[in-house]
Amino acid sequence: MNIVRYSPLNDFVPTSFSTLIDRFFNDHVANAGGTAHSFVPRVDVVEDEKAFEIHLAVPGMGKDDFKVELNENELTISGERKFSKEKKESSYRSVETQYGKFSRTFVLPENVDGQKIQAQYENGILLLTLPKDEKKVLRQSIKVS
Repeated sequence: MNIVRYSPLNDFVPTSFSTLIDRFFNDHVANAGGTAHSFVPRVDVVEDEKAFEIHLAVPGMGKDDFKVELNENELTISGERKFSKEKKESSYRSVETQYGKFSRTFVLPENVDGQKIQAQYENGILLLTLPKDEKKVLRQSIKVS
């Protein structure tokens, strides 16, 4: 089993052209829970024989700005990136960086050892390492005799 993105709406499927257009322009707002002051950071999930890795792209934050919780088999990563105007003498012409609150939830496979999950933040990437429990084998071959 792979780590999957949790979605209570089972990935909204547009039913009309206007719905498709609305989704195109508001995709990050819809996936984040419906507020204009939230965003969905991009995530890469990597798997090898010993662990899963989740790479969450959230530049401009501090390591204390994150909240990582494991509840049964659901891993939730949340936080808030605040906008600060540091230059008083100039005004922004364009702001493409996303600001606000975010939350991402992942359903974990049964073979993840929740006691050994590690998180570190470096160069704008939050890296979570989710070691696999070697005793729990989810896939095995059975020889037919």
